[in-house]
Order: sequence, then C-alpha cells, then structure tokens
Amino acid sequence: MVELLVNGHTDDRFAPLRDLVLKHVESGEETGLSLAVDIGGETVVDLWGGFADAARTRPWTRDTIVNLWSTTKTVTNLAALMLVDRGELDLEAPVARYWPEFAANGKQDILVRQVLGHTSGVSGWEQPFTQEDMYDPVKSTSTLAGQAPWWEPGTASGYHASNQGHLVGEIIRRITGTRLRDFVAAEIAGPLGADFQIGAREADWPRCAEIIPPPPLPFDLSDTDSVLVKTVLTASTDASAANTPGWRRAEMGALNGHGNAASVLRILSAVTLGGESHGVRLLSPATIELIFREQAHGVDLFLSVPIRWGIGFGLPEPASVPYVPEGKVCFWGGWGGSMIIMDLDRRLTISYAMNQMKPGIIGSDTAAAYSEAIYAAVS
Repeated sequence: MVELLVNGHTDDRFAPLRDLVLKHVESGEETGLSLAVDIGGETVVDLWGGFADAARTRPWTRDTIVNLWSTTKTVTNLAALMLVDRGELDLEAPVARYWPEFAANGKQDILVRQVLGHTSGVSGWEQPFTQEDMYDPVKSTSTLAGQAPWWEPGTASGYHASNQGHLVGEIIRRITGTRLRDFVAAEIAGPLGADFQIGAREADWPRCAEIIPPPPLPFDLSDTDSVLVKTVLTASTDASAANTPGWRRAEMGALNGHGNAASVLRILSAVTLGGESHGVRLLSPATIELIFREQAHGVDLFLSVPIRWGIGFGLPEPASVPYVPEGKVCFWGGWGGSMIIMDLDRRLTISYAMNQMKPGIIGSDTAAAYSEAIYAAVS
C-alpha cells in the first residue's frame, strides 16, 4: 500500500514525515502531491504520491507537474534578482527607468524594490478587466502602465496577487529583450535541469495534475473602494481556470508556473546555499542579503493579516505563518497550500506542491503539518 500511494525516498529520520504523507493520501486530505527537502545540497526527502486527477484514476508520478499558483512568484523574483546580481537592474531605480510608459498617472517614482516587495500601490488592474485579459501580454502590461497607484507607494504592502509576474516580467523583458518564460527556461530551469516552466507546453499537458478548487475565498466585497476588493476583482479567483488551455498557454509569472516539489527545490535551494545549486551559480551572497531588507511589516491591504515582506520573498511572521521559524529564513507559497521555505540558518530548503487546494489564502494546515514534521526531524 505504501509503494502504491507514496513513492520516492526519505532519510531514516524523516520516516514520520513519510507516514504523515501516507496518512493524508489514504484519508483523502491529499489527492496528489510532491514533497522534497534539501539540507546542505543533499536531497534528504523526495516523495510523490496519490493521484493526479480528482477521479483518482491517474497516479501522481515522479514526472507529474502541477500549477503552483503563487509559488511561481519565488522563481519570477529570483529571475529579477539575477539581473540585480549582474548589475543590469537597480532595486533603488524607478521602474520607469526600464519601462518608460509605467511613469504615467503618478507612478514615475515607484521603485523596483517596491514592486518586488508588494508596496508599489499597483496590486491589480483597473476595471473593466477580465481574466482572459490577463493572458494578453500587451493589454495586461499596458493597462498596468497607464493606471494610477491605489495607495501611496512605499507606505504599506498590498499583495500583488495576480499581477506581480506581469510587472516583474515586463521589467525583465525591457532589460533583456527576452520574455520571462524564455528567461526562466534559458537562465534557470535549463541550466539546472529543473522541470519547471512558466505556463505549460502543450506537449506536457498530459502529465499536468488536475487542480481541484478549494472552498470560495471568504472575502467581504462590500467596500468597492478598498484595495482588497479592487485587487480581488482582477485576481484569479476561479481555480478551475488553471486546468484550461488559455491558462496553460499564458505567461503569468505570479500564477501559472508549472513544476513539482523537486524542481522548485532544485531552483530555490540556490538561495539557501549561498547562490549556487547543483553546480550552477544563480546569485552572489551579497545579492541574497538583499532579500532580507524589510520592505513592509504589518497587516497587508489585500491579505488582511500581518505579513513581513523582504525583497521578492516573505520573511518570518509568527502571527500569520507560525510554521515558518524565525531567523534568516525567507519563503512564500501558493493559493491552496504549495510552499517553498529557504532556511539559511539551517541550510534547509523545503518544497511542497499538490493539486487538492485547501481553504484560505496563506498556507494550509497540511503545509504547516509537513513543515512542523520536517523541523522536528532536523532539530
């Protein structure tokens, strides 16, 4: 039964973690998942199991990939930091230095780091704007360039739920002449041999796990002038869209990265391990230090819970993410529960991806349980 439902390997000390994964699959709390852990450059956990479809007819295999929701942002922001590392992007520069049209409507002083730290004031699209418009790279970016910020930039965070990838991706395109999808393929996933992509090639659709939507998000939409409501109105709140051809063909660096725990681990362990993963250097230690420059710490205008933002990643905040320990740690995750934790103090990276989405918008009880079991094993 274990081999049927959960495959892969764990070091002996992670046997309780494997048992927990099996329990979740057997009980139906998980449909399908992958979970991977790296310590000091060694993969000590690499598990996958369950089913890739809601009907439980298609096994989740080593090669199954899944839409990762906002875990995608960690790879997108890593790409931006690589340009910082090369001296091609200045975090303290106005976005308009690279993307002149972005200066419209009072946005001329918005800084690159404010986009990476969710404090730019541009956390969504002005209405009217549809989900299909998100798939159009020209309309989506030109709309963002033309609108005014929704709050004074730099004074608070408002999670750039659906559009951070469009913003960061356009900055990358203006600097390199290369679209985000192609930059990630050529500069990150390709050199590392990581099975990760922005969107999903049609040839890979048969191995994509089916996203199983969570209960509706508990948003109060009565205050139509609030940042929360304006962001929600153009956020992707129909999770089943991730199973459609339009979604998979699109380039949305905040939302539609496809991969699995092993591939995200292979990429993001570079942050944990001084900038290098599997012999490929992505960042210098000095650039990694920039991640930990706090950009905001307080109740996020969209997420409505306390969040502490660094540059490109979340930083520990026990009030809302108690399973991410304090210290030199950065992290983020995706709607429904996927997550990546980079613990530099312990040289530990944790990666989790699944297809059955859990309630809420910040993490999940399942992700928390895995994190707690992993930390118990390494303590």
